[in-house]
Amino acid sequence: MAATAFAPASIGNVAVGFDVLGHSFQSIGDKVTARRVATPGVKITAITGTTVDLPLDAEKNTAGMAVLSMVRDLQLDFGFEISIEKGIPLGSGLGGSAASAVAGVVAANALLPKSLTLLEQLKFALKGEQVASGSRHVDNIAPSLFGGLVLTVGIDNPNVKQIPVPPTVRCVLVHPHMVLNTREARSILSKTVSLSDVIWQTANISGFITGCFTGDLQLIRESLEDVIIEPQRQVLIPGFQAVKQGAMSNGALGCSISGAGPTIFAWCEHEHAERVRDAMVAGFRSVQMESDAWISTLDAVGARVVD
Repeated sequence: MAATAFAPASIGNVAVGFDVLGHSFQSIGDKVTARRVATPGVKITAITGTTVDLPLDAEKNTAGMAVLSMVRDLQLDFGFEISIEKGIPLGSGLGGSAASAVAGVVAANALLPKSLTLLEQLKFALKGEQVASGSRHVDNIAPSLFGGLVLTVGIDNPNVKQIPVPPTVRCVLVHPHMVLNTREARSILSKTVSLSDVIWQTANISGFITGCFTGDLQLIRESLEDVIIEPQRQVLIPGFQAVKQGAMSNGALGCSISGAGPTIFAWCEHEHAERVRDAMVAGFRSVQMESDAWISTLDAVGARVVD
């Protein structure tokens, strides 16, 4: 028995929701194939795709640990062999470690005698993600699993809510050819925040979510601005200001860092998407940085079994 699952990339934080907001990005993702074996445990048989230099030891691999935690916690009398096909670049800020963990859990879940709920699968994927990030964060796991724009409140007993997005909105994603380690990007963040910035950011996340629920694009435009994390992390991304200025001057509703970076995302209406993409690519090129770019809808479609 075998099953292959696809888990989409994800944009963590979505600018205004540090560690609580995220949305899936359907154009790229990771695949994991799981095969049932008689012996309890998890063995990783192959890693292919954009990144192959990852641990084969299940306890040190996000997909491996996520599936291994299922075997242990559910006290299964069988195990799994898994192979991982990476479609998300390493250190890109696109939730690659989360996608592998999610795809592993979804593939293994398809081979269980009784399927787990999405929330149960999320908790196992979270244990895998912790291997890469050093702590538990749901802003990539939840959107990759559930799909669409997702708000998650809580860690031990998370509440996951999908937020509607106006159907004309597209996400433009531009990934410069560089690697930025998540732990490094977190290490530079200040431990204190001014009260005025907290108030500003609170207003922005409130306005952003309200704009999504009501289809108010102007409110989204006025609210999709990160005043706490982006100012600190932008120094790690060459050409950030040129990329953001290019996006905003060509019709973007907002533009910021995807997760820990270095990938940058922008929201815009569909008729502006190609122009915004080209301007963002040109922004990176202005600092001699080549990049890859994609455009995607924000449909609420998460990880799924594909074979």
